[in-house]
Amino acid sequence: MKRLCFLLILTLVLLAIVPLRGLAEDGVNVISSNAQAQFPQSIIFTLEAEAATEIKDVDLQYRVSRSSLVPVSCRVDVDFVPGQTVTATWTWDMLETGGLPPGAEVEYWWLIEDADGQRSETSPASVEFNDLRYDWSSLTSGDITLFWYEGDFSFAQELLDAANGALVQLADDIGVSLEQPARLYIYASSSDLQGALVYPQEWTGGVAFFDYGIIAIGISPGDLAWGKRAIAHELGHLVVHQDVFGPYGELPTWLDEGLAMDAEGKLRSDLQKKLDKAVTNDTLFSVRSISSSFPTDPDEAALCYAESYSVVQFLVDNYGRHKILELLNVFHDGSTYDDALIEFYGFDMDGLNTAWREGIGLGPQPTPDDGGSGISVYFLALIIVVSILGALIIYLMLRRYLRPVL
Repeated sequence: MKRLCFLLILTLVLLAIVPLRGLAEDGVNVISSNAQAQFPQSIIFTLEAEAATEIKDVDLQYRVSRSSLVPVSCRVDVDFVPGQTVTATWTWDMLETGGLPPGAEVEYWWLIEDADGQRSETSPASVEFNDLRYDWSSLTSGDITLFWYEGDFSFAQELLDAANGALVQLADDIGVSLEQPARLYIYASSSDLQGALVYPQEWTGGVAFFDYGIIAIGISPGDLAWGKRAIAHELGHLVVHQDVFGPYGELPTWLDEGLAMDAEGKLRSDLQKKLDKAVTNDTLFSVRSISSSFPTDPDEAALCYAESYSVVQFLVDNYGRHKILELLNVFHDGSTYDDALIEFYGFDMDGLNTAWREGIGLGPQPTPDDGGSGISVYFLALIIVVSILGALIIYLMLRRYLRPVL
């Protein structure tokens, strides 16, 4: 009798601490569900489940934690072999979708259907896309958390102080401030940073992921002065984009980069030299041409950054900093580049280009034939080549399909 009571008690204890894998008569039992981040390339989602009848369909649904006007989730039809016990795996290949920043969080759940039409949905779980190649330390002050893995505590503290100082300056200068906490990931070099990104530009030293509130920068402990400027630059991007966030908020690149350069302080001497040389040779890009993406060539990109700073300084010096915040508000409401400038300054981008050039002692923008920037020449040549090839293809097709029948 004592032995029977002991076995009964032992059985009850085991039932309490061991998850049951028994099947509900009309449901699906999830044996295991997990997600493994392989930074920066992929996330591997795996499900093992069983049912009283054949499992015929498994879908994965996931969403990324980021700022969004409308919560968006993605649904994936996962390949697997149907059966009463199944294992389903899906790999999110970041090389195909552009990747996620370090520290991004992904929420996911599974949708399972058996042959009887019974549908089950797992509770949401989450996985953090952390860069586990490095042993990170962290430091928090206010709304900023800084992560770093090389350099001592004082190195991190100086960078964090610089970040808070930049936020104060941005609030004083143009009236914008953080609307959600920010995380800064400090890589020990530009090469380490670029190894954390998918398809980075070769000159990338820092990047702000606006929707995530995340900034990643390559700063070595021996380059603290540059690092402080880089942090101010990327925070400038982050704060401005949070301010204009909305269904229409989009900034011309010269304004976006110009404000970020302004957040750094005085223009760096190397960029000032590039700008001075371009002014002397009259080889500046037009304001309209730097409203979209900058060139991939490092020297041309550097000139575009310097020009953007110069254009923003022209607006600040001649019309005041308060106008910048008003301009950002108009972009938030969805105004076009030209209309926004006309509303607050009385000229469009071409008019801004003319006024800015006059302000630095130059006349009208030279055409490519006058020795201006060669980008327009290359673009024109590309159009001509594509047009000739297109005409040749059309001619050959017509000759093939419209030849007379004998």
